[in-house]
Amino acid sequence: MKLYEYEAKEILAKYGVKIPRGRLALTPEEVRKIAEEIGKPVVLKAQVTVAGRGKAGGIKTAKTPQEAEELARRMFGMTIKGLVVKKLYVTEYQEVEREMYLSLIIDRATRRYLILASPVGGVDIEEIARKEPEKIKRVYVDPFEGLRDFHIRSVVSWLGIKAGTPQWDQASSVVKAMYRAMTELEAELVESNPLAVTKSGEVVPLDARIIVDDNSLYKHPDLEKAFEEDPRDVTEFERYAQRIGFNYVELDGDVGIIGNGAGLTMSTMDLVYHFGGRPANFLDIGGGASRDVVKEALKVLLKHPRVKSIFINIFGGITRADEVAAGIEAALAEVGSSGKKIVVRIKGTNEELGKQMLAKSGIPLFESAEEAAQKAVEMAKL
Repeated sequence: MKLYEYEAKEILAKYGVKIPRGRLALTPEEVRKIAEEIGKPVVLKAQVTVAGRGKAGGIKTAKTPQEAEELARRMFGMTIKGLVVKKLYVTEYQEVEREMYLSLIIDRATRRYLILASPVGGVDIEEIARKEPEKIKRVYVDPFEGLRDFHIRSVVSWLGIKAGTPQWDQASSVVKAMYRAMTELEAELVESNPLAVTKSGEVVPLDARIIVDDNSLYKHPDLEKAFEEDPRDVTEFERYAQRIGFNYVELDGDVGIIGNGAGLTMSTMDLVYHFGGRPANFLDIGGGASRDVVKEALKVLLKHPRVKSIFINIFGGITRADEVAAGIEAALAEVGSSGKKIVVRIKGTNEELGKQMLAKSGIPLFESAEEAAQKAVEMAKL
C-alpha cells in the first residue's frame, strides 16, 4: 500500500517530527480556505502515489489565497502518469537553505534494514547513485539489535549537519521516526526527498513517502480502512483480483496471461515478449486453483478493454487440468469471449480429461508453450 504524502507526514508527525503546516483539500474552495488560515505563501501538491509530480505540473506555489484557488481549479482533474488528481495537499511554503535525501528500505540479501543518506536531495536518487555514488551513505541496521546511537550519528554527520546544534537533534529525530515507521508499520520503504534545512534553521521533511507491505494491513486497521476507502493506484481489476484471492498486476500490453505459480507466469510473459508481444498483465491463480478461481481470473481478462488475446499456461500438480477447463468453460458461458482469442497449453494432473473438455469448446490447444505464445501474439495483432 502506497501512502499519500499527507498520510506519510502525519505518521512522521505522530512520531515527533516537525512538518510544515498544512491540510488536505478536496475542492478549490477548500484550498483557498486553507491558504487563508496559513496566511503565508503556500505549496499545492497533487496527491498521487507516483514520483515525478513536479515535472508533471503537480506541485505549484501560490502567493495569495486567490492564486491558490485559481491554481487548484487547473490541478484538480489533471492526470499524472495515468492517475487523476482528486486531492491536493496545501502546505506552508518553506524557504530552503539546502536539500538532503534520507530513506529506509529492506535489504533482502543481508536481511537487514538499510538506511540510505545523501547530503544532496531533491532529485532522483537513482540518478545520484549512477552519477555520484560516493555521495550516498549506506548504513545497515540489524532488526534484532535495532537502531542504535552510532547508526544515527553516522547518518546525520553524513548529511552535513554539525553535532551539538539544534539541527543535529532535529535530524536525529527524523531518523528515529522513520525507523519507527519502518518497523511498526512493517513498511517496505520510508523516504524523505527532500529532507531540507530551511533558512530559519530547521530540519523539515518537505516530502515523504511510505510503502506498507499489503500482507501486514490486517494488523493496522486504520491503514486497511484507508485503503478500502481509497485504493490509490490500484485499478478496478486489481481490486477485484484481491477480493477473489489471486495475484494480478496490470501492465500496458494487449496479450492477457494466466499461469499457475509465479515462476511459470513470469516465464510465460517472457515468451510473449520473445515473440514480439506485450503482456497485458501478470495473473497467477496459484496452486490447487478451483474452477471458480479460474473462472473469475479469466473473466477479468475477458472484460478488460485492452486485452486482445489470452494465453493460459498451466502445469498441473495439485492444480487439476479438468478444474481449469471447467473454469474456462464457465467464464465463457457467463460473459462470452468478447471477441478475444484464447490459446491454452495445459500439462499435468488430469491433462487428457481437461484437453477433451476444452476441445469440445473449440479452444486451440498447444503442446508447446513456445507455439502457444507465438499464436497468442499473432492473434493480438489481428
